Formats: sequence, C-alpha cells, structure tokens
Amino acid sequence: MKNLKYYLAAIFAFATWGTFSMVLRPLHSYASLDILFYRVFSCALIMSVVTVLFRRMKLKENLKYFKSISKNSKYRIVGLNVLSSILLTGNWFSFIYVMNHISVRATSVAYLVCPIITTILAFFILREKLTKLQWISVVLSGVGCILLSYSNLIDMVYSSLIGSTYACYLIIQSVNSKFDKFLILNFHMILAALILLPFFPSYSGKVPTEFKFYFYIEIIAVMYTIVPLLLNLYALSGIASSKVGMILNINPIIAFVLAGAVYHEALGGLQILSYAIIFLAVIIFNAKEIFRLKPEREV
Repeated sequence: MKNLKYYLAAIFAFATWGTFSMVLRPLHSYASLDILFYRVFSCALIMSVVTVLFRRMKLKENLKYFKSISKNSKYRIVGLNVLSSILLTGNWFSFIYVMNHISVRATSVAYLVCPIITTILAFFILREKLTKLQWISVVLSGVGCILLSYSNLIDMVYSSLIGSTYACYLIIQSVNSKFDKFLILNFHMILAALILLPFFPSYSGKVPTEFKFYFYIEIIAVMYTIVPLLLNLYALSGIASSKVGMILNINPIIAFVLAGAVYHEALGGLQILSYAIIFLAVIIFNAKEIFRLKPEREV
C-alpha cells in the first residue's frame, strides 16, 4: 500500500486514544481542570527537556527557516499556532469533563463527528478533492451520527463541541509542514501551559498527594498525548487531512466497545447499528487503498 507508514502512524495514534478511558477513568474522583493542568504542564516540561537535551540542532534549523520567511508569513504561522494551542486546550478540557462526568459513549461519538467536520473543512479550506465513493462514506457517517443523536441529543451536543475543536486543529496543522513535528508540538504544549497557568492558582484543587494520580498523569502525558499527537502530525505530512480524519473513526469504535464491555454503559440496537454504519463508511472512504481499486474521478 502506498504511504503505508503514514496510515500505520494514524491507525496507531487513534487506536491508542480509543483506550484513553482505561487511564482516565481511574482519576474520576479528581476535578477535570486538575487533570488538565497537570497533563499540560507535564507534557510541556517533558518535551522542553527533550528539546534542550537532544534537539537543539533541529531547533536552530527551524529558527533559521522562520527568520528567512516574510513578515506576513511569520504573523500567519504564529497566529495559527496560537490558535492551535487554544483549540487543543479546549479539546482536552471538554474531553476530560465529558469522559468523567457525562459518559464514555459521548466522547466516542465526538470522534465520530470529528471526521465528518474534518473532511468538509479539508474540502472547502484546503481544496482536498474527494471521489464520489468518499462523499458517499461522508454521508453514511452523517447518517450514523444522526441516529446516535436521536437516542441522546445532549450527548451529541457535547460530542459536537469536542469533535469540532479537534477537527479545526487538524486542518490548521497543514501549514506547519516545513517545521519539525516535535518542535511544533512542543510549541503548542508550552503555549497551552501558559494559557492555563494564570488559572491554576484560583481554579486548581489541593495539590494531589496520591502516587496513583501522578502515575496516571505521566502515562497520559507520554502515551496518550505526546506520542499519538506526534504520530498524528507525521501522518498529516504524508496523507490528506480528510483521510486522517476518517481513520480517526477507529478511536470511537474502540471507545464504544469499552463503554459496553468494560464500563457497562447501556448500548441499544440503534447505537450498534449506528456504529456499524460508521465503520462501513471508514472502509468505503479508504477502499482504494484497502482493496487497491482503480482511481475514481475526484470532485
């Protein structure tokens, strides 16, 4: 398969996020903001230490390139990356809150909505072309999401908020192709930490003393934040945003299975049908690569 390494990077990243509840649910007794604070601060610290110790040459090269571009390009890149950090921070907070205080299923639906939003934004903003078969898969995904919202409208409202923030983040990353992925993500983490820092004294709870809290926070920081986001950015450098967006459906399908099998959240026949339709949509969207079909005319 052409570009197999990019597909594998996206699949691994989203499959990992699909199991996020396994490390997030043990922290349900902690406030969502506290989890977000310590997650972001840990990521910023870990990545900054790695940059200083091992990636100084890359940092110099990227700074040299940044200085060489026009002033307008600099403002645009800085502005878009600041926006990326805001979107990422908002996405994390809403995800943690919904996961621990609404339902695991609502977060899984969020990442079913996200691919549809990503694909549509990629078509209109990035001018990515889609085949008729891929448009059919987008419509199928939409039908699946509508069926899910029919059973629980409130879940869909929360899901749309989470999904839209990450979809916008994915689209914006297309402008960072000239920069090192690790440094870009490090920049986002530092900005996210700076955004949250003024709120920490007033909105954080007591400093956690349990080893369990810090154990799971570091797992979340490394295995559920830094590694998947790097793989995500890497995938975006080799395949279209719309394709990365549709592969994202792996995340909620795994979360859906965990919601029923592990957390015993009620799953009706309509929900199972909805997820089946969305899974079929993912197969159809990537049919050319999966089954090596002849290219179809793009629209």
